[in-house]
Amino acid sequence: MELIRRQRNSYFFLSLASICLTVWIATTSLPKAALASGAMSLAFILFLVRQSRLLNDATLIWDNRILAVSSAHISIADNQVEKSTGQIVISTFGMLIGSKIYRWGLDGVHGTRLNAVEIDKEHMYLTFGDADQTMKMELLHGMTQRHAVLETAQKLWHETGVTAGISGW
Repeated sequence: MELIRRQRNSYFFLSLASICLTVWIATTSLPKAALASGAMSLAFILFLVRQSRLLNDATLIWDNRILAVSSAHISIADNQVEKSTGQIVISTFGMLIGSKIYRWGLDGVHGTRLNAVEIDKEHMYLTFGDADQTMKMELLHGMTQRHAVLETAQKLWHETGVTAGISGW
């Protein structure tokens, strides 16, 4: 989430600098240069808005987290596998993996949904996606007590409506 915040701040300062440059160029009677600088300012402002929305989504996921882990394997339907290390947060509203956000439940019936959760002694397996693409994620959860697993499963059911299958406990 910190990376998203830093990028948003960078876009803010770039927008501010390009707006100042545009105003300065416009006062020197160089209309073509002012137009080009204005277009660049508009692009930075659009990037700023996009990054601000991304930060808002990341903050929503972070503030409503159900579980945070440090390692995961992600596989997409066509068997592409990537390993992710770093902070991974599972929330009512989606999942945050570094600076990448997977949101679910926001686009209605046709949007991305959390479909299944399985928990064993070492791993948690999440299946989520939409009609076009399904992703599977394997997380090392680090929970050592049955009570913590049951509590996490209860939170998942209460917050997302998905019943977690528990095995090996």
